[in-house]
Amino acid sequence: MNVTKTSIPEVLIIEPKVFYDKRGYFFESFSQLKFEESAFKTRFVQDNESKSQYGVLRGLHYQLPPFAQSKLVKVVSGKVLDVAVDIRKGSPTFGQYVAAELSSDNKLIMFIPRGFAHGFIVLSEECIFQYKCDNYYSVESEGALSWNDPTVAIDWRVPLNDISLSDKDKNQPSLQNAKLFDYNINLY
Repeated sequence: MNVTKTSIPEVLIIEPKVFYDKRGYFFESFSQLKFEESAFKTRFVQDNESKSQYGVLRGLHYQLPPFAQSKLVKVVSGKVLDVAVDIRKGSPTFGQYVAAELSSDNKLIMFIPRGFAHGFIVLSEECIFQYKCDNYYSVESEGALSWNDPTVAIDWRVPLNDISLSDKDKNQPSLQNAKLFDYNINLY
């Protein structure tokens, strides 16, 4: 696998080695050993999957300590714009985001560390999205950031009229008013 640092070095793009032949393709989508050697030392404990239609925007979500989570995300079918926002107060990249197109065609995988809000929007007709988490979900630790906060200014690449949000995601605080992480506290 090839690991690339993004404009926010803690957020990584992972390109698996894909083997194609006349039957189709094969690739190792995850190896704990190779991930720790090439990217980051963590242990994933929970896998999640969602299915969504074009224009569905899920996010920007995160978990606060003691249930903060890193995520390893990928698309099984379809295409998304995947976004990670640095919400570590005091970080040199605080309030900045990384966006990457993940698809079943490019097979890219994105690593989002603890201290980042995460979201994605579906760019294809339909999408199956999977992600690994390195900590268990806890409703008491849920946090979220407004998907359209003008200080973050994410270009979701979908016309506003086509964006579909849950009621919960429609009413989240701005970066200025959200519960945040402290950059100087070790989250691992």
